[in-house]
Amino acid sequence: MKQTEKNTYTEEEIEELKKWFESQQLPEELALDKATYIPNLRDTLDRLLEQANLCCGNPKMQGCIILLERIREKLVSQSK
Repeated sequence: MKQTEKNTYTEEEIEELKKWFESQQLPEELALDKATYIPNLRDTLDRLLEQANLCCGNPKMQGCIILLERIREKLVSQSK
């Protein structure tokens, strides 16, 4: 699921992201990149997933989903 590959995400894809995050042992905080620090990762994920459910069909409101994808990629890269 990359933004360049598609314009919108389905509810099923959002549910897949939610299940993935629920199955992980998450750190309390995360430095996503040099400019993006997330002090309360679980709370941030809950809010992003809620927003993603509301916006999944709107191609102009995909930022929350793209951020969820970036967080997942970072967590996967840290676990290697």
